[in-house]
Amino acid sequence: MFILVNLKAYSVDPVEIAEAAASVEGGTTDARIAIAPQSPALAAVAETGVETWGQHVSGVEPGSHTGSTLATAVVNAGATGTLLNHSECRLTLDEIDRAIDTARQAGLESLVCANTPSQIVAVTALGPDAVAVEPPELIGSGIPVSQADPEIVTDAVAAAAGVDPDVPVLCGAGISDGEDVAAARELGAEGVLLASGVAKADDPAAVLRDLVSF
Repeated sequence: MFILVNLKAYSVDPVEIAEAAASVEGGTTDARIAIAPQSPALAAVAETGVETWGQHVSGVEPGSHTGSTLATAVVNAGATGTLLNHSECRLTLDEIDRAIDTARQAGLESLVCANTPSQIVAVTALGPDAVAVEPPELIGSGIPVSQADPEIVTDAVAAAAGVDPDVPVLCGAGISDGEDVAAARELGAEGVLLASGVAKADDPAAVLRDLVSF
């Protein structure tokens, strides 16, 4: 089970959370944990030994692209994967396609987010390494999508399989504990994407231990 923690632009210590994740992943669990910090913190997070992901890369090559995030720069900072098209950083299908391509060329895994099963079909067709379904209205709500709308997860899994059965589906929005992770797995998801449940926790290590207790 893949657990990807997006630290967004929260005012947190990304190294502290990364160290907590590294300590949990080094225990008895076989869960795969990754942390996605802000770009300036990528190198520091990677130095903790935890799997590190970018929150975004731009589908551009080196050149005159002010404000862009090069996939090669993310790799050079120590990241091994990147989120794309999060509901807080929406892209067009053409932009997603180009970002997947630049990520692949740089050696980054790509996880593309989508709101609905129909969008899952569209982004899966672009050939990412994984996709994630996240109803935006549930993000940060504390209400897991597996409870609020379980059919969107099962439909997303079926939708992705209909395009490419080798592309795993994660689910996000409202994930906060091990029961949510277990429910996501029962619905066919191969991982979860979460943020505030870990980033804003008083004890991130305790939350992470619970998340992998499924």
